[in-house]
Amino acid sequence: MNVLVINAGSSSLKYQLLNPATGDLLAKGLCERIGIDGKFTYKPQLPGKEKLDAIDVAMPTHSEAIQTVLNALVDARNGVIASMKEIDAVGHRVVHGGEKFAQSVVITDEVMQAIEECNPLAPLHNPANIIGIKACQALMPGVPMVAVFDTAFHQTMPPVAYTYALPYEYYEKDKVRRYGFHGTSHKYVAQRAADMLGKPASELKLISCHLGNGSSVTAISGGKSVDTSMGFTPLAGLPMGTRSGDIDAGILEYLMKKHGMDIAEILTVLNKKSGVYGVSGISSDFRDLENAFAEGNVRAGLAVDLFNYGVKKLIGAYAAAMGGVDAIIFTAGVGENSASQRMAIASGLEFMGVVMDEDANKVRGEERVISAADSKVKVLLIPTNEELMIAMDTANLVG
Repeated sequence: MNVLVINAGSSSLKYQLLNPATGDLLAKGLCERIGIDGKFTYKPQLPGKEKLDAIDVAMPTHSEAIQTVLNALVDARNGVIASMKEIDAVGHRVVHGGEKFAQSVVITDEVMQAIEECNPLAPLHNPANIIGIKACQALMPGVPMVAVFDTAFHQTMPPVAYTYALPYEYYEKDKVRRYGFHGTSHKYVAQRAADMLGKPASELKLISCHLGNGSSVTAISGGKSVDTSMGFTPLAGLPMGTRSGDIDAGILEYLMKKHGMDIAEILTVLNKKSGVYGVSGISSDFRDLENAFAEGNVRAGLAVDLFNYGVKKLIGAYAAAMGGVDAIIFTAGVGENSASQRMAIASGLEFMGVVMDEDANKVRGEERVISAADSKVKVLLIPTNEELMIAMDTANLVG
């Protein structure tokens, strides 16, 4: 079975064609500058097939972008399938499902309406996701399509974890609550952790650290999310590449009055000028920060330390919330590739039973146990694969 995975943005579209049963990736790529001038990248994963790198293709709308993808997949010379009939289903990443969706669903007219009703919760993402779905429906009639939500995995959180201490009417009437994001990634690595540990997910307490330019930590008990660091929006939780993470809300009023900013300007500061970029003043890329610190930039070192400290605090908090932890998972760009940050975060957790294996930790992007043999709490490095998780969910739903 082949599943086409689509992640549509407002002017871009990422895609992968996978076999979820085997995990084999047939092709992947990117459509950029949709509605402007159109750039198309195609990377077939079969031997003898040539890739296309950012070539000019007219893409006035997402429909032309999807058509370009389909044409490449079945191309006589460099295609990876013989015909469109070999695409059995399409899995769509949808950012926000609100409280309506606690799991992935086959897309129907009713589902589309429900996704549109969640647009106010993710105004920059959900409308673009919907455009991608509609473009695929028009070009691939009869092919089953599935929506996989970033928020769905976290719908198992109890009220004590998702309720904000605001007047309760804001939850009842306006649905203001913690939703959490990166759910597809946390779900995938939790399943892989269970496989690596040789135990059913229902018997495990896990803490998943999805660390990158956007970062979140999730407590997973019995295979279900019970708490997570991102909140009503992805702005909450850890300091990230350019996002502030949790701050005292009173700071907003203070800065707005002092500098004459409106809400749009202060949100730009919090989303695009803060995080490790704001603290360091030089970059949102952790590799740049480590290099700068090695050259004597104290603020770059502070930015990295602040981030690592935040992750460590959440690990301790979630272990307390679950009454223990069996394994800690590192994933995503920083979690998979920075041995020094993994070590910095895990150091000092010996009281919990964490003992790192320094040699095993000297690796990038490779699935393995990086804790010592006598560590009571296992520490796992698991490269995330959100696209494969979307494909697996899609295959499970459409059979």
